[in-house]
Amino acid sequence: MRIPELLCPAGNRDALEAALHFGADAVYAGMKRFGLRAFAGNFGGEELREAAARTHEKGAKFYVTMNIYPFDDELEGFLDAARAAKAAGADAVIVSDPGAISLLRREIPELPVHVSTQASTVNTPAAELYRDMGCERVILAREVSLERIRRIKEKLGDSVQLETFVHGASCMAYSGRCLLSAYLTGRSGNRGECAQPCRWQYAVVEEKRPGEYMPVAEDELGTYLFSARDLCLMPILPDLCEAGVSSLKIEGRMKTEYYVAVVTGAYRRALDLLAESRAAFDAALPELMDELQNASHRDSDTGFLLGNPQTPGEAEGFHQSREYVARVEDWDEGTGEARLLLKNRFFAGDRLELMTPEGIRPVTALPFLREKTGETTDTLGIAGETIRMKLPRCGAGDMLRGEARNHRQ
Repeated sequence: MRIPELLCPAGNRDALEAALHFGADAVYAGMKRFGLRAFAGNFGGEELREAAARTHEKGAKFYVTMNIYPFDDELEGFLDAARAAKAAGADAVIVSDPGAISLLRREIPELPVHVSTQASTVNTPAAELYRDMGCERVILAREVSLERIRRIKEKLGDSVQLETFVHGASCMAYSGRCLLSAYLTGRSGNRGECAQPCRWQYAVVEEKRPGEYMPVAEDELGTYLFSARDLCLMPILPDLCEAGVSSLKIEGRMKTEYYVAVVTGAYRRALDLLAESRAAFDAALPELMDELQNASHRDSDTGFLLGNPQTPGEAEGFHQSREYVARVEDWDEGTGEARLLLKNRFFAGDRLELMTPEGIRPVTALPFLREKTGETTDTLGIAGETIRMKLPRCGAGDMLRGEARNHRQ
């Protein structure tokens, strides 16, 4: 079985480091303009060059998202940004608009182009069209089923790579082409500025009763008419690999470094187990699914891969069973002491988990030294400060987490 590339989000430098540390084969990141995540940290100028260099240093590939739909008066700037991405060391750019693709192939033919999921590619002729335009990869629309992916791959062979999303937030609109945000807030999702109004609560107004808002009751948590469930394809990962997909993509350029670490680590372990055997993957699947619950998420399903997803309106909010408490900056083999950057509160005696690329290990928090004051304490430090605490063998980039507050008794 050929194991696909694991492609992970890098919305900022911390998320980039988390993705690389926990096993990404490639990352995708945005610049300050021309991407569909305008409110992610993104990278500009020297930051982009440093991010690409760091990615290559770790043996991974660096893709730059340029999937906005540019107007005529933006095309010159779009080209300049693509040239900057190439100069920074991008392995490919991710583009939606056919005109923009044509322009890039003509003006910068040596820059590989991947066709964004926003292009809504759902059939073989469309994929062939992009292939014939010189595109290296097509990211299929989320609406394409597993069986249709198989058929597209059979017809295309290895003439063009196929990529599909396997995990993360989903949009209730076709291929994410939603106008709701633009209508309600003036911020267009197709310009990278979505306010996510599909996640808001709504009520119904009857025509002859203006101003009388009637709730459409679901449960005590509220009414979410448009909010789609998250996507989770971990259970059918073997089928995707057998279908011949070249790259598996995790959504989340607006997500935290902790989210990126948890999800990347789980899918990395899953793919490594599949490379070993299907039986090894099947045996570990319950544990892998449990691990995905430790990052902030909505209820999930398999999207359109095995049929239609569940009706929007049940993804009422986020769940999370663990929270990020510290990142390992370094570890001293002689003393067994780790230098930690605090992210959330914890106390000596708390049962924590040490997250490493190899897996999760239980640890107990010990009294720690606050670097700023030089005092040894067993009480709360301040998020953002550094402390020193004895830990089992670990390395820079590993993380500590504890039980999420909403799960504590």
